[in-house]
Amino acid sequence: MAVQLLPMALALIGVAYLILRPPRGLADGPVIVRCRSGHLFTTLWIPFGSLKAVRLGPLRFQYCPVGRHWTLVTRVDPAELTAAERRFAEDHPDSLIP
Repeated sequence: MAVQLLPMALALIGVAYLILRPPRGLADGPVIVRCRSGHLFTTLWIPFGSLKAVRLGPLRFQYCPVGRHWTLVTRVDPAELTAAERRFAEDHPDSLIP
């Protein structure tokens, strides 16, 4: 019985990944995020997981290294930022240690 359910479970996981995966280009290595106060910085954004933030759907509750406060952050598409904003975010990475 359990052997018969395994292919269905794997198929369901695959479909869920295709539907819920982040847009291409936004999950490759460090990504740029914006906190609720508008600060830009980079963080490691792992789909379906987090070691240093509390996941809340498309939001994460984590520490902002720019404003030095705990806040909600969302991913930002780098194409929507100016070159100066991208440089600023890249110059302000969050800690690699959770």
